[in-house]
Amino acid sequence: MPERRTVALVTLGCARNEVDSEELAGRLEADGWQLVEDAADADVAVVNTCGFVEAAKKDSVDALLEANDLKDHGRTQAVVAVGCMAERYGKELAEALPEADGVLGFDDYADISDRLQTILSGGIHAAHTPRDRRKLLPISPAERQESAAAVALPGHGPADLPEGVAPASGPRAPLRRRLDGSPVASVKLASGCDRRCSFCAIPSFRGSFISRRPSDVLNETRWLAEQGVKEIMLVSENNTSYGKDLGDIRLLESLLPELAEVDGLERVRVSYLQPAEMRPGLIDVLTSTPKVAPYFDLSFQHSAPGVLRAMRRFGDTDRFLELLDTIRTKAPEAGVRSNFIVGFPGESESDLAELERFLNGARLDAIGVFGYSDEEGTEAATYADKLDEDVVAERLARVSRLAEDLVSQRAEERLGETVRVLVESVDEEEGVHGRAAHQAPETDGQVLLTSGAGLSVGRMVEAKVVGTEGVDLVAEPLTGSLACSEEAGR
Repeated sequence: MPERRTVALVTLGCARNEVDSEELAGRLEADGWQLVEDAADADVAVVNTCGFVEAAKKDSVDALLEANDLKDHGRTQAVVAVGCMAERYGKELAEALPEADGVLGFDDYADISDRLQTILSGGIHAAHTPRDRRKLLPISPAERQESAAAVALPGHGPADLPEGVAPASGPRAPLRRRLDGSPVASVKLASGCDRRCSFCAIPSFRGSFISRRPSDVLNETRWLAEQGVKEIMLVSENNTSYGKDLGDIRLLESLLPELAEVDGLERVRVSYLQPAEMRPGLIDVLTSTPKVAPYFDLSFQHSAPGVLRAMRRFGDTDRFLELLDTIRTKAPEAGVRSNFIVGFPGESESDLAELERFLNGARLDAIGVFGYSDEEGTEAATYADKLDEDVVAERLARVSRLAEDLVSQRAEERLGETVRVLVESVDEEEGVHGRAAHQAPETDGQVLLTSGAGLSVGRMVEAKVVGTEGVDLVAEPLTGSLACSEEAGR
């Protein structure tokens, strides 16, 4: 009997890429490939790249070169690039990086097994040819669903898993195979984006916005819960637009309570919300539905009106602060995070001061700050009033220092709060770590529990915040909560 072909998936970038990698893993396993964790143990290393900003693209190239080095030392025979950078640059990436044995776009995902087999056998598969994916679907959102079947949409896979991939019992889900044992998993709510922010190239290579059907999202969530997942995070380029192409812009408000009722699930989290599209009903559901985290990942980007207009965005400091007041009036403990760009073309000192005024008043739990850099193919790249690189760097350092101080202060405000912590790691030396409702994976800090007696990964624990370490919290499990966890573990 021939030895099974082995493949490793190396994932860079955002949670959406993680979902795409698990879909690729499901397709490959269903076709007989053996999945391995370490690229050195794989016949083929598949690198799921990120193509969003320059730093992410560099990380993707480094990962491809690192995987290529394995061909001289281990089992690895081929290195293949997939993901956003491969989709965005295609042939250009293949020519610039001959170390990659294949560069595959989203259109290749449905045939990923055949593509890898061809490359592994020494054949050549023509590098992906990039195209503007916004043109693949109708301009009108109402007409998109009928055309969606003919367009490759990673993370929107087929409705039923092949026999042997999903559990024999329970609902079927889109083709997906978990790549780790984490109690947290992301679920795609939609793909693409209809917004035209002047600094962002994502719509050109991810396409126009298209929602997944609620039944698909529910089935995938049920399947993940069967795998032991306790928290799902709904991801897309813009969750606030969910349902607009299905005839109901308020579809998220009705879907969230249904997701929260899935057996075995402890928490539902929504990411990627557009401030300009927030509506009272959505705020109500996010702040009052049991098991739905009162968590607001709001994409502010800036708060000076002139800069926002140049970004093709809307709002200002006072309107943003009013939105936050509305949220906290309904849920004082709500978590809020955001990202910001400094040094945008035309940004003045008074614009920067306005952003600092917003940050000082916003009381955000987590803040990401990025210095502006041109992204090819974007409107902002054509702007004339660019700031010098050293000015951008100085402003980045200045606002980053402020952000670090402010998130530490916000963490201190939580002293004495009772938080529900999902345990994510238990280690004899490093202790027990998890996350509270206001903390998303990877980006928002974590909670160190002062006692780990009877706790295991996946447990939900009530704890009192007794200390802080920057953005992180230190919390003491409540006696009753530990007893319940110990009983559940028996």
